[in-house]
Amino acid sequence: MGLSFPLQLVISVLLGYFLGSIPSGFIIGKLHGVDVRQHASGRTGGTNVWRAAGLRAALITVVGDIVKGLLAVLLVKWMFGWELAAALSGAAAVIGHNWSIFLDFRGGAGGITSGAALVALNPLLGGIVVVLALLGLYLSHYASVATLTVTAGGFVVAAIAYLLFPGSVHLPLVYFSAIAGAAAVWSLRPNINRLIHGNERRITLW
Repeated sequence: MGLSFPLQLVISVLLGYFLGSIPSGFIIGKLHGVDVRQHASGRTGGTNVWRAAGLRAALITVVGDIVKGLLAVLLVKWMFGWELAAALSGAAAVIGHNWSIFLDFRGGAGGITSGAALVALNPLLGGIVVVLALLGLYLSHYASVATLTVTAGGFVVAAIAYLLFPGSVHLPLVYFSAIAGAAAVWSLRPNINRLIHGNERRITLW
């Protein structure tokens, strides 16, 4: 006898949260002799790892955060084969990244993990949102703008796409984007305040 749908959802959420909670940035920082939580924003995402431990460490962190988002969705798709379970697993991975059980419920802002999960759920829509986020990063030099674009902006794009193309974009994708967007906005409250007042930290690679 197969697992009931509610149990599949519970397993999906727990698996996604566990994968998202794996603190890639914290681990990479420690391997470079740094506790990234003690630097700048105190988050464990790629941007803060870059500031605390350098570009190489940040790139490895980004890869780890991408893998978390992809696995959370693709594993559940493989295990259970239905979109709602995969979407909730992806959303739980973003929550786990932002509030990791391994770091006393601290973490990052979820942009990279959210983008990876979105691509796994809908490659076309996810690809469009990721390109928009990269463009926002390039033009603004603000990592927070890129994160908000791929999360809160992703929700707007997903909702519009669902209304216009309901056969191609399904409601679980909107659920995922709403949760990921809310998690990012809550985590980035200090950054949003600095953006409003014009004193947000910039990325100066180019």
